[in-house]
Amino acid sequence: MAAADVATATPNPALGERMRQRPNLLLLISLLSGAITHAYHTFLYPLYITDEGIYTQQAWAVLREAALSPYTYFYDHAPFGWLVMAAWANVLPNQFEAFGNPINTMRVLMVVAHVISTGLLFGIVRRFCNSSAGAFFACFIFNFSPLAVYYQRQVLLDNLMVVWVLLAVYLIARNGDRVVTAISAGLAFGLAMVTKENAVFFLPALAYMAHKYSKDSRSRRFQTSFWWFGAGIPVGFYLLFAALRNELLPSGMNFDLNAPQAKHVSLLYTIWWQSNRTGISGRELFVRLLENSWMSRDSIILIGGLIAVVVVLILWSQDKSRTGYLVAGLMALGYGVYMARGSVLLDFYIVPMIPVLAMNAGLVFGTLMKSVPRPLQVAATSCIVAAALVIPGGYFLSHNTQGQIQVHDLYHLQVTPLQTRQVEWVRANIPANARIIIDDDIWTTLHDKPPYFPRAHSHFKAASDPAVRDKLFRKNWANIDYIVMSNKMRQAMERNNTGGQEQWMLDAIDQHGERVWDLNRGNIHLSVYRIVK
Repeated sequence: MAAADVATATPNPALGERMRQRPNLLLLISLLSGAITHAYHTFLYPLYITDEGIYTQQAWAVLREAALSPYTYFYDHAPFGWLVMAAWANVLPNQFEAFGNPINTMRVLMVVAHVISTGLLFGIVRRFCNSSAGAFFACFIFNFSPLAVYYQRQVLLDNLMVVWVLLAVYLIARNGDRVVTAISAGLAFGLAMVTKENAVFFLPALAYMAHKYSKDSRSRRFQTSFWWFGAGIPVGFYLLFAALRNELLPSGMNFDLNAPQAKHVSLLYTIWWQSNRTGISGRELFVRLLENSWMSRDSIILIGGLIAVVVVLILWSQDKSRTGYLVAGLMALGYGVYMARGSVLLDFYIVPMIPVLAMNAGLVFGTLMKSVPRPLQVAATSCIVAAALVIPGGYFLSHNTQGQIQVHDLYHLQVTPLQTRQVEWVRANIPANARIIIDDDIWTTLHDKPPYFPRAHSHFKAASDPAVRDKLFRKNWANIDYIVMSNKMRQAMERNNTGGQEQWMLDAIDQHGERVWDLNRGNIHLSVYRIVK
């Protein structure tokens, strides 16, 4: 062999080391950028919302009352999400007040969850398409998308569920040919389902993945069986918990949604109620949210992600060995069915779709980049990232109502201090023993930090929980002392009043309410009413 041939065949240690370091550097950049975009301004924007308050108060009940809810737990969601939140608060100094107020404390947990999800997403895309550029691109979208940042800062069970789903996918993608990996992946997916039940729509994709990745293994039967066993453990414990409390089935096996549950709550009744909730047509609501909420925040990830799903499925059809491509496409299709199924839909239900769309986009980008030289990969990726950040209407700059260029609201608009001022006024001017109707976003603040307001209750509970409605307020406006109105709380009360259950509270505002404090800033309206007897 010629000397030149020997030199060419001999590995270059320096080059090999640089190639090993490159993915680690891209991963580090992805983790840091995710932490920055989600942590910066998270205490100030967006507004605290009702659902953040609900999950925080349930975590509060776990630590303070050794219960799953400060009210009757009626299985509206499986509890693992707020058990994690309670564990988070328990290890912090000052617990729920560690970062100023309870929702802020839980928003820090959401940042931690996002960073973990980013690392898992990077690993999944890299394993599926063998491209660090594709993994980095997927994480860039996941970290900088205004749609992602807006919802992933909020204290939502969906954000915690995403961590477990991505962990389940990542563990299978490791393809370690070990039973312990299979059961761990199944267990992770089971924890996702008892964090937020809509994780079940990822089941077809993950079950197929568990089967396919064990196909050539000598322990295939064990791996597949143990994946299902692992997934069933958390769900089984949840069902057993309800059964031991005699709350699995409704009394008398009565599933009539027009009749309230008698004697006790029921897990299966609540599941039946959740799946049959009515209101605005689900498809009409989907279109409304798509046009007015999701597309206005980030049309790039929605349109580009949808195109990416189609391309990924085409790429898989051309090369059936790309199992990860089919899994990514099936995950998008499965959750898409859930989104468009025609039932009640809330705006933050989009959360689990965001990493899935980013995953598909990363696979497409990674596939394209593998066909070009490495310097061109770096140049192309840098140009796309720079364009997304510097072009108005992209991921960092936007136009305000006057058409002027500014950084996105996510990074400069301060709105939660308005809610803080409302709480401060309540503490300074309302007696601690007053009977108060509130929204859930300030519930934990008023119950966890002195002066305590033990008779401050959510309007939802005042309308539906017999212990609050019938014993404290007796469904009579004269038993209300104050009503603290959060932003858009009036609309929520009217939507929840289909059976007249909130009418006595609305009458208290309209016929007997004296506005003693209010604050208006743009489209944000906060107020406090004293009910005049």
